Amino acid sequence: MDPYIYQYSVGGVIFAIGLYFAFRQGSVGFTGRGLCHLLLMLGGLLFFMVLQGYLQYAPMSEDAPVAYTGDVRSEEMIGKPIDYAIVGLYLVMILAVGMWFGRRQKGTKDFFFGGQRFSWWVIAFSLVATLVGSYSFVKYSQAAYNYGFASSQSYLNDWALMPLLLFGWLPILYFSRITTVPEYFERRFNRKVRFAATVGVLVYLISYVGVNLYTMGTVFHHLLGWDVMGAAIVVAGVSAIYVTFGGQTSVIMTDLLQGVMLLATGIVLLILGVHYLGGFDEFFGNLPRGHRQAFNNFNENASFPSVGIFWQDAMANSAFFYFLNQGILMRYMATKSMKEARKAAVAMPLILMPVAAIVVASGGWIGHAFVNAGILPEMEPKKAFYITAEFLSHPGIFGLIVAALTAALMSTVDTLITAVSAIVVNDVYKPFVNPEAGEKKLLRTARFSAIGVTLLGIVLVPVFMQFKTIYAAHGAMTAAVTPPLVIALMFSIFWRRYTAKAALATIVGGLVVIGVSIFIPELIRPFAHGVPMDSNFRDADEGLFAGARQYKFMRALFGLGASALIGIVVTMVTKPEPREKQTGLVWGTVADAIKRYKGSAGSEDDAASTLAMPRKGEVEPEAFGEARLPAIRVSAPVLESLRAGIGDPVYLTDTRAWLGGLYSMHVRISGILESEGEEEIVEMGPDTYALIVTGKRHDKPLRIDRFY
Repeated sequence: MDPYIYQYSVGGVIFAIGLYFAFRQGSVGFTGRGLCHLLLMLGGLLFFMVLQGYLQYAPMSEDAPVAYTGDVRSEEMIGKPIDYAIVGLYLVMILAVGMWFGRRQKGTKDFFFGGQRFSWWVIAFSLVATLVGSYSFVKYSQAAYNYGFASSQSYLNDWALMPLLLFGWLPILYFSRITTVPEYFERRFNRKVRFAATVGVLVYLISYVGVNLYTMGTVFHHLLGWDVMGAAIVVAGVSAIYVTFGGQTSVIMTDLLQGVMLLATGIVLLILGVHYLGGFDEFFGNLPRGHRQAFNNFNENASFPSVGIFWQDAMANSAFFYFLNQGILMRYMATKSMKEARKAAVAMPLILMPVAAIVVASGGWIGHAFVNAGILPEMEPKKAFYITAEFLSHPGIFGLIVAALTAALMSTVDTLITAVSAIVVNDVYKPFVNPEAGEKKLLRTARFSAIGVTLLGIVLVPVFMQFKTIYAAHGAMTAAVTPPLVIALMFSIFWRRYTAKAALATIVGGLVVIGVSIFIPELIRPFAHGVPMDSNFRDADEGLFAGARQYKFMRALFGLGASALIGIVVTMVTKPEPREKQTGLVWGTVADAIKRYKGSAGSEDDAASTLAMPRKGEVEPEAFGEARLPAIRVSAPVLESLRAGIGDPVYLTDTRAWLGGLYSMHVRISGILESEGEEEIVEMGPDTYALIVTGKRHDKPLRIDRFY
């Protein structure tokens, strides 16, 4: 089977299903805004088809390999003391930045969602920092050294899910004011389903922390000779400190800085390598033709089969990443509006993901080209990034590169820590332990949870040390955990007939079936598409969970198929859910979700904005509405310019767009200021005023937006 045709056939069907649902609810069409959405989706699909098609089929020449004749290179310690001093200073700087931006946390909304005030570009860059995690540079540079451009497959698969995300799940998530995925399952079904989803999501997230901490330890073990566990504890400790005190605002702002840094570093490394080789022609010529294909093989190599990468990375892991990963959902919810959330979600796969694919794999590509050109000797693939970066860098510059690697380490762990804290507080502590807990107690619980998840992640490091590579450890974990939750959520959103009993059976039954496949991996063979299994693995003393290393990628397809079958069968034999329970929580009911969000009927197309001079009131008005937003009063001209009414939610912000919404807040209009003539004035309580009007901006206007 041709891997290119396979991916675009299966992925194209999923893409078409997403467009169908978007068309049915009016999000895409052939006129106006719908046409713009349609062209954007089709344009993105065409971009990836052309790019990967060219890499897969275009005729390309290659240079003959040259034997290395230089000295034997020592690998005892890469880098110089100045490099590691720079890394130490970077850790201190990130800690200071995180503590600074998180110093004004008032409650769990600020801790988990940063006050829902940020612009799309802040969220997009911080999402990239989260995506390019501690395993990414090592994992993908190793894959890039072995398989070339095929290492980018994981980053270029997400287009198939975009219509389902942008026009199905994202509006429901944002307008329903859902704080966690398990909460969605309770509102859609019942508390039993919520509990099952809570367990599944926590297993995934805490395991993900363990994978990242394992990689942290591995990186610093290779660089400094540190013990793997000790190195993981040091870097994890820095992340846990600023997350514990600063929450989501600290995570977003530090990840913004780290995202820019690691993207720039990866591109610089590629440019330095290409320049050293003499240009892009020489770079491409020193990569074998197989290393320049978008898909290296279909099913021949069990360590890196294209069909397995497609199902494990694109269909299971990417679906979980965009739809269920609490850390990512919290970023979407931190945007100031639905429009900004969509912009961030579009920028990720169409712009930043291709750049990230280059960034994380550049060390492996350049390393292999250097070996072919006789510049470097053969190297261990897992050390390709370190060796290539050190060879191209002068002392000090290498320190900046390692600092970027450290940024990648922390930017994923900090997101995961806040994500687990959000689920512990909202889905365990508040509903089951202390339903009457106030904001201060919830905030304290969130901070203790942040510390606890870090410790649990460290405990899991020895488990993932059993795998031969980080790529294998990560793939095995995601393929085993994600399928049941992905199927349950997709069915919940896009199949109104789907029932509570079916959702519970999908999650629990799917996890059980996948667990059985770890001990009896032969169950996966009918789904394996010809990917081979090591027939001798039972003869070796590989431990109780040796089966987890068999079919580690194809287990995702097995899990998706088994979970879907369970969900369909149970749905067909159980009673449908009441229609009123689905309002605002399934596709086609976005208008109902907006009405609940706003408190009255609204539309994404109906927006207005104006400028108004700030005024500080004497007392802080009591918050009101379901979201408990701060109250403001405005002069009559402001109300007229916004075409708004009393009780409407609006967005109040500093006019400096480059701040990305750092000084802003969602508020509700509670009344009209009388006798202000034609002046546009906004009056807020002293607490709200202090959060939005800063420095010498007391005589500068604020911007007020009504989004819906």
